[in-house]
Parts: sequence; C-alpha cells; structure tokens
Amino acid sequence: MAKKTKAYLDTGALISFRDRSDSFHPLFVQLFSDPPPLVTISLVIAEGHGWFLRRYDRTRALQFLDFVKELRVLEIVPVGQEVIAGATALLQRFSDQDLTLADACGLWLMQRQRVTACWSTDRHLGLTGVPLVIHEKG
Repeated sequence: MAKKTKAYLDTGALISFRDRSDSFHPLFVQLFSDPPPLVTISLVIAEGHGWFLRRYDRTRALQFLDFVKELRVLEIVPVGQEVIAGATALLQRFSDQDLTLADACGLWLMQRQRVTACWSTDRHLGLTGVPLVIHEKG
C-alpha cells in the first residue's frame, strides 16, 4: 500500500468537520475517516477553539480541543520566532492579499515541510501553489 502524503490542516477544515451545518462537512467527514499524516500550527488550534467558543459555548470549545488531542495523525508545530519571521516575509510578498498571520504561518510551514496537500476552505492557503482539497474533491 502506498504511503499517504502529509497534508496541512487549517482551521476551516477542523470547523467544517466538527460543525454539521457547514457546507463542507460531508467532504471532511469522508477525509477524516481515513486521514493521512496531518500537520498544523498552534495558531490553528487557537483559532478553532475561539471559533467554537464564540459561535457556540465553552462546552463545544472544549470538545473541539478534546478532538484535537485525540487526533493521533496530527503534528502541531508551535509558532515561534522562526515561523513568525518566515510568515512575515510571506505577508510582505502577498501584501495585496488580506492574509492573516495564522494563514501566513501555515503557508510558511507548508513550504518548509514540502507539504503537497492542504485541508482548508480558505483560498488564501493556496497562494503558494499547494492544492486545496476542496478544489480536488469538492
């Protein structure tokens, strides 16, 4: 059996999977049923927690964190000075885009780890050429 390619996991994919009202929910249910190795940044986890806290409540936000903790295929890369410096360069490169620091950190990580697939619903995560799974399977 061929080894699965590592994919970058963005906030939108986590929200889509955990929120049944999301239009991409069925796609991410399918993808999470047999996921490849996944990598993300700590800011994505913070964004997801904040989203569930604001949209729903503390219980749903904690359930989100429990899901992340149990996701054994997920590597969470902490955001430190190196990541921020790389992301800042990308923010400057794409200064014509409304790119968040979290998105730029994700783009930097995908380049750094040579990730070739991106689980995201955000078109900005495709700026460096990594294909978004919503365009391939959606």
